[in-house]
Amino acid sequence: MSGDPIYTEMIIEYSRNPSNFGKIDDAHIHQHDANPLCGDTIDLYLNIDDNKISDVKFDGHGCAICMACSSVLTEMIKGKNLDDVKKFDKDELLSELGLEHLIKTSPVRIKCALLSLKTLKYGIYSYFADKLNDSESAGNLKEEAANLY
Repeated sequence: MSGDPIYTEMIIEYSRNPSNFGKIDDAHIHQHDANPLCGDTIDLYLNIDDNKISDVKFDGHGCAICMACSSVLTEMIKGKNLDDVKKFDKDELLSELGLEHLIKTSPVRIKCALLSLKTLKYGIYSYFADKLNDSESAGNLKEEAANLY
């Protein structure tokens, strides 16, 4: 693993010691997704207060890239307004870990890197569709999640 240039020190550290790892009982949003190609599986939990993400955690298992990206994503969105999180895109997440090159060089690994973002988009989609009756925002997020990779 350490011979591969995509496994930077930061990715290894985040995968071994992830931030916000765990579950939230009775979370406002709970979304599960998996990447069968790599065996990654995550559950994302969010609490929303005053239209902001007041708490976020993830649980699951997977490769170092998936775990590191999930960890970093939770750090990046915690405390953010849902309107800002709706606009969050894959470039923001990938650049935070220096993984922008995966888009062109490793289509298999990009699915690992973006699983948490896809899960987030679907979770927020469900939240808007079910809780806020905002079908336009929900539809846009569903389409964006489906087209991440």
